[in-house]
Amino acid sequence: MAEESARVSVEVRDHVAHVTLTRADKMNAVDKHMLAAVIAAAKEVAASDARAVVLSGAGKSFCAGLDVMSFAAMGQMQDTGWIMDRTEGEANDFQAVAMMWRALEIPVIAALQGATFGAGLQIALGADIRIAAPDAKLAVMEMKWGLVPDMGGMALLPQLVRSDVLRLLTYSATPIEATQAETWGLVTEVAEDPLARAEALAAEIAGKGPRAIRAAKRLIAYAESGASTADVLLRESEEQAALIGKPEQMEVVMANMQKRAPVFK
Repeated sequence: MAEESARVSVEVRDHVAHVTLTRADKMNAVDKHMLAAVIAAAKEVAASDARAVVLSGAGKSFCAGLDVMSFAAMGQMQDTGWIMDRTEGEANDFQAVAMMWRALEIPVIAALQGATFGAGLQIALGADIRIAAPDAKLAVMEMKWGLVPDMGGMALLPQLVRSDVLRLLTYSATPIEATQAETWGLVTEVAEDPLARAEALAAEIAGKGPRAIRAAKRLIAYAESGASTADVLLRESEEQAALIGKPEQMEVVMANMQKRAPVFK
């Protein structure tokens, strides 16, 4: 547990969970302890009163990818059961570090700087929104090691980029600049101080109706799932019916009319 606690910190302030990868001396490279720590952090956030999450990496890089020593050790293993085992719902542990953020009921905003490669990129892909520093470099790095993206990348990347861009990134393993990543849809926006921007956005979201924000995330996920138009329209109505006229929504209306911040129980 000591190793895990040295990898990730979680602090909830004013209904915003600040989750930080804290292995700065290794560019937040992912080893087995980081895997366990990220999964534990997602579960801790899910059990908290947080209404939004800021996911960041300490030091010069968000996450430079898989720890080289861990990679070397895994490459010598003949038994691939650890890849095939579904340890967290539909995912194995490697996939869970990305997919658990997407599965959270609340929005997750990733602040990216420096190297965001391989495992690091896929963790960031689990966020709803990605804010990148101008110096950020992003790469689907697995092909450099003769592998394919296997940490949720193929579940998440096709929602963000065109097929030809996905193929280029995957086949070449070439890092791209933040501005190119924004153009291609890998990042939401570029900001001089991505952490400050992410924290401001998370605070803004945390001030919205918590039930409405959760409903919006569910609805967006459902709309992106390939459901029929009729089913999406029906789900819109169902989510709205559960919100409209209820105490939280009425408090939002009153707060707007009285030009004050809403107060949620």
